[in-house]
Amino acid sequence: MIGMEFSMRSSLVQIVRQTIKKHEMVSAGDRIGVAVSAGGDSVALLHIFEELRSDLGIIPSVIHFNHRLRGADAEADENFAAALAKKLGMLFISDSKDVAGVAKQKGWNLEDAGRRLRYQFFEQLIAEGAVTRVATAHTADDQAETVLTRVIRGTGLTGLASIHPVRGRIIRPLLNIRRAELRKYLGEIGQPWREDSSNADTRRMRARVREKLLPQLETNFSASIVSNLCGLAELAQDDAAAWRVVIDQMYGEIVKRDEGEHIIETRGLLNPLHFISGNEAATASESRAITQRIIRKAHSFCVRRSGELSRVHVEQIIEMARNGIRGQSLDLPGGVRIRKEAGVLIFGSAEKTPAEGFYSYDIAFEADGATAVYIPEIGKTFGLKVIDWPASERETSGVAVLDAERLRSPLVLRNWKPGDTYRLSGRQRPRKLARMLMASGIPHSDRIFWPVLTSAGDVAWAARMPAAADFSANARTRKALCIVEGAG
Repeated sequence: MIGMEFSMRSSLVQIVRQTIKKHEMVSAGDRIGVAVSAGGDSVALLHIFEELRSDLGIIPSVIHFNHRLRGADAEADENFAAALAKKLGMLFISDSKDVAGVAKQKGWNLEDAGRRLRYQFFEQLIAEGAVTRVATAHTADDQAETVLTRVIRGTGLTGLASIHPVRGRIIRPLLNIRRAELRKYLGEIGQPWREDSSNADTRRMRARVREKLLPQLETNFSASIVSNLCGLAELAQDDAAAWRVVIDQMYGEIVKRDEGEHIIETRGLLNPLHFISGNEAATASESRAITQRIIRKAHSFCVRRSGELSRVHVEQIIEMARNGIRGQSLDLPGGVRIRKEAGVLIFGSAEKTPAEGFYSYDIAFEADGATAVYIPEIGKTFGLKVIDWPASERETSGVAVLDAERLRSPLVLRNWKPGDTYRLSGRQRPRKLARMLMASGIPHSDRIFWPVLTSAGDVAWAARMPAAADFSANARTRKALCIVEGAG
């Protein structure tokens, strides 16, 4: 289908109509915001929607995002898009952002910043109900360029899927159409467009692929290279869809969710086929494709901002599951942090939230074995003192007592974090500290800042609770650490 010569403009319009129907891109009554940059592809897309509006029962409008990167040219593009909307009797909605300024502030490259802000604009229009869907003018050439760019940079199989025809409320009806065919269509209807000179800036890899690599491949290797690359992307999309079904079914058996965290047993992650089916012959290498996808799924659940895992990240996580030490952590793109605990990897947010990490104080004792730590975040002071043991009842009445010789550096007084566990004396298994605090009737607003003392990363004590079993003073204790809570 890609690369066909269209002798009549109706042929091209019908190809787009078939693509829309195949992927169920629109429904009757939809208000379609057509993203018009003023370039040839988006101008052609707008006219195609104008021709299909009655057939599809839709209401198209023009939406335009001004990146403020090209001075007067950018203003001229916006004016062109507004005039075209007026000519076609359509609503015009625009927005502009200082993309260069945001990129500098956030540490993003210009292309990434422009894409993020542009899609934020689209999502805002959808959320506000101004449009029900947004149509972008990605073509077969864009798809081929994306596949090549990702291969050059180093992608996994999932990355080969590249540009999807439908992503939520974003639709791409031109993925089966070549850029040159759209220019021919515009010529037939007598519609001018504006060229963006920055598209030819070969300092960017995408432009080098477009201007140099793809034409060389098409001329000297295969005239069907664009069609072949688009076919590869479509196969990868089908493959990804099938894998999603499989991974969704397996995920719940391997991963537990607790207060925004995803907790994965390492033995289940490293060999899910053996873990789930009990098949003794299943090996970790045979499960590797499943392992990688479970990791990516856990990451996708925990992302706080834009960011994708690379193949290197996935390998680091697998190595951490196999050989990492308890307490080890790894920060990932998208504001995600993984930490290793006994037999599990815990995926969660790396960004500070009320439940996650507003204070942390290292404990250092003076020569007399006593210190006081003031925590302004909660307005309390904690006194810590090492005494000889056994002590009189008078010395330890109403205070928490730990075995000082079992404590290891670093000794840290911090707030509770999701995933903290606690084993009381007489109990065989640790419990989630969050559940213990809840069972104690402590209000949620207090729980999120609740003080705990950790020894080399392990929870040794939590406020208003006895010491954890592994650190509790007993008959063999010679030196005890007493903790007294006082007002600020």
